[in-house]
Order: sequence, then structure tokens, then C-alpha cells
Amino acid sequence: MSVIFEIIMVFCFGASWPFSIVKAYKARTAKGTSMLFTSLIAAGYVAGIISKLIMNNWNYLTVLAFAFYIINLIMVSIGIAIYFRNKRLDKISQPK
Repeated sequence: MSVIFEIIMVFCFGASWPFSIVKAYKARTAKGTSMLFTSLIAAGYVAGIISKLIMNNWNYLTVLAFAFYIINLIMVSIGIAIYFRNKRLDKISQPK
């Protein structure tokens, strides 16, 4: 039962990332984005992936949770890449 709630949690977190990615991409600025916050979330997903890798009782729910951790980590990584793109755009657009 706990794995089902873990899947719901990871799915809900993951459902919000596409909106965040699109918003950050369209904003074209890194202002208002916390790299510390995003990095901590990425570290949490990595910890979740590691916890699944060291488990001894794999079943279809564990595999599903593992897949959601991977998908979310990919989306967070895309968000981090957009942050650095936007940071570069911020530097370019600053008056000299």
C-alpha cells in the first residue's frame, strides 16, 4: 500500500514539471527561479532512484515508481538546463 501512495506522490510532483518547464522557457529569464530549490528536488529524486535500486523486492508497482522517479529527474534536468539558458539570456539583455 505504501508504494501506491509513493507513486501518487511522485506522479503529482511530476505532473507539475511540464508546466514549470514551459513557463520558464517562455519567460526567458532566470529571475524568480531558485537553483537551490531545484537542485534539492533533483537530489530527492536521485535518492528515490537509489532506494529503488537497492530494494530486494521488485514488483510492478516498484517498477512504476522507479519509472516515475526517472521521468521526474529528466524533467527537473530539463528545467535546470533552461535555467542556465535563461541565465545566459539575462546576461545578454543587461545594459552595458
